[in-house]
Amino acid sequence: MATFLYKLGRISFRRRWLVLLTWVALLVLAGVGASTAAKAKDPGFALPGTESQQAFDLMEERFPGMMADGAVGRMVFKAPDGQKVSDAKHKAQITGIVADLKAGSDQVADAADPFVAQAVSQDESTAYITVSYKANAMELNDETREALKKAGEDARESGMQVEIGGDAAMAEMDPSSAEAIGIAIAAVVLVITFGSMVAAGLPLLTAIIGVGIGISSITALANVLDLGTTTGTLATMIGLAVGIDYALFIVSRYRAEVADGHSREEAIGRATGTAGSAVVFAGLTVVIALCGLAVVNIPILTKMGFAAAATVVIAVVIALTLIPALLGFAGKMAFSRKTRKAMKAGDEPAAVAAKAAQGKPNGGTRWARFVLRRPIAVLVMAVVGLGVIAAPVGSLQLGLPDEGAQAPSASPRKAYDLLSDGFGPGFNGPLTIVVDAKKSENPKAAVDAVADRLGKMDGVEWAGAGPLNKAGDTSIVTVIPKDRPSSTKTEDLVHDIREADSDIKADNGATILVTGTSALNIDFSQKMNDALVPYLALVVGLAFLLLVLVFRSILVPLKAALGFLLSVLAALGAVVAVFQWGWMGELFNVEQPGPIMSMMPIFMVGVVFGLAMDYEVFLVTRMREAFVHGERPGDAVVTGFNHGARVVVAAAVIMIGVFSGFIGSGDQMVTMMGFGLAIAVLFDAFVVRMAIVPAVLALLGAKAWWLPAWLDRILPNVDVEGEKLAQHLAASPEDPDEERRLVGARG
Repeated sequence: MATFLYKLGRISFRRRWLVLLTWVALLVLAGVGASTAAKAKDPGFALPGTESQQAFDLMEERFPGMMADGAVGRMVFKAPDGQKVSDAKHKAQITGIVADLKAGSDQVADAADPFVAQAVSQDESTAYITVSYKANAMELNDETREALKKAGEDARESGMQVEIGGDAAMAEMDPSSAEAIGIAIAAVVLVITFGSMVAAGLPLLTAIIGVGIGISSITALANVLDLGTTTGTLATMIGLAVGIDYALFIVSRYRAEVADGHSREEAIGRATGTAGSAVVFAGLTVVIALCGLAVVNIPILTKMGFAAAATVVIAVVIALTLIPALLGFAGKMAFSRKTRKAMKAGDEPAAVAAKAAQGKPNGGTRWARFVLRRPIAVLVMAVVGLGVIAAPVGSLQLGLPDEGAQAPSASPRKAYDLLSDGFGPGFNGPLTIVVDAKKSENPKAAVDAVADRLGKMDGVEWAGAGPLNKAGDTSIVTVIPKDRPSSTKTEDLVHDIREADSDIKADNGATILVTGTSALNIDFSQKMNDALVPYLALVVGLAFLLLVLVFRSILVPLKAALGFLLSVLAALGAVVAVFQWGWMGELFNVEQPGPIMSMMPIFMVGVVFGLAMDYEVFLVTRMREAFVHGERPGDAVVTGFNHGARVVVAAAVIMIGVFSGFIGSGDQMVTMMGFGLAIAVLFDAFVVRMAIVPAVLALLGAKAWWLPAWLDRILPNVDVEGEKLAQHLAASPEDPDEERRLVGARG
């Protein structure tokens, strides 16, 4: 592989105009496709294989046009102290708002008058309007959202407290500010790392081009492939991350090869052959992690994973072709000002590097030598430290935070609290029981019997049956729990109702299916929990096999996988401490501690695993390369850190900056994800890769690179370390006059 990539790098360097125009054409083509494609429709949220989804499907079949997945908004009114919402003045205004909401947008299906729908509290201090929509929350347009907001503002003029909740009031997140922060941090780190604005700009430019092509292609194909409007979210985040990383790796290696005295074309060939090989396999580990999301069997996650994986593939190909081409255009500007001045004075880059090498060793070299002197102490401190931070995982509580988990100052949280005070804590999470009485002799009596039975169950505040459908064989029973939606008692109630299905069927032939927001959240959390172990086994197992192929070692991939698991557990422990326990919550805008989002563990595994393996592959392949070329195991570790530590640290700092940009989003779920990913990269890059990896390799010595002879014979040699490339170059040495001709050709 290294030899093929070496040739690809040189061809891209020589044919740089053709390569550049090809990528620009692809970007323009994707952009035109995205701009001319019809607006994507959100396919909705589905949980195949769960009872909640079966209930939704049955509702859509038996109650056509009901829009079971349509958005819902609630406008809650609280009368001033000593007054009632039923007072003539307040009642007239609320009734007028109902009419305004119905006429405010063509996306509104209905707005229920609280005085007709019995949506007034017993003490008449609180009332609410339920607004149902023809579209789901992601498809609501700005006009519809603004109409709901405007109606609430007008109602406050009468002196009532008015708060708006429901998924229709959910604010749309604009990730552009977080991305801008990440790009700004990346630019600063790259300038510091390379000492050149041009060299720093190349990774940013290629990453933006790659993400642009990826996201534009997703947008263009959204309707054809039913991708929806949120599929590109993960692709943007991951594409930007790996795009910068991969370009950073190759540019850094290119500068090192030029410093070793090679011509620019030869240097880019060698950089693409060696660092490019690491990029290919690092990209494969990311693709495995993202495609592995299909194991969860949630369509939206599967589509997000595949779309992000495609963007990663684009980032890899761009790093292997466009970066060599752009380095050809950059010329001497790809080097720091100090190096350019020395080159003007007549010194070759190799001489400049030699002078620098006579000085103080760089930070990576000094750190590696420190770890090699004290491997046991470093290993114990790192493992124990991460273990202590991971301890809170033992009390991890997973769930989908509802409006009750939002900040107390937010309007949806205030609406939630008003409804809890006026109607009971379970009112915010009603259970929807779909009663299929098709096989009952008397469907109406069967439905009434179900409602009566459920109403007498422990934990139920109230249960009431709705009308039968047109066919007269199905109805919906609404159950209000006594406890709040996210409580364990409500979860137990859902299980109890589902267990009662067999008895109900035996009594009157009816079957029941439980759904609703609370039941959906419970099923989602359970599905994520059930998928975590298979997902880990698949992703880590396949990546382990891939790393065995790359490093031709058993112990190095095993160490990589175990180190990753340790860093993810520590990151989850930190997330629990901050977002569930509330420790240091004020530093991270955590106003309301609560359960950890159900998809957080799998999401962190998928994203962080890919980035962690990037750092592992780039850092350790350089060590493997030095070892294969004759260095002792300890010296190979130092060589790997000498050339790779600065780049890995820069890449990690960039990713931490990108993810940290989401912490200030104002949305607790987004804040949690940003914090979790940022601290996971921090632990993995600076503790696992920078401390545990060299300590373990120091203790193992040459045994780290041991591979059973029988396995060595059957494994294909992918030549990531460039041994075959070295033989190829020895057989056909580069032309010493080549660089002179290239400079002359450029004029």
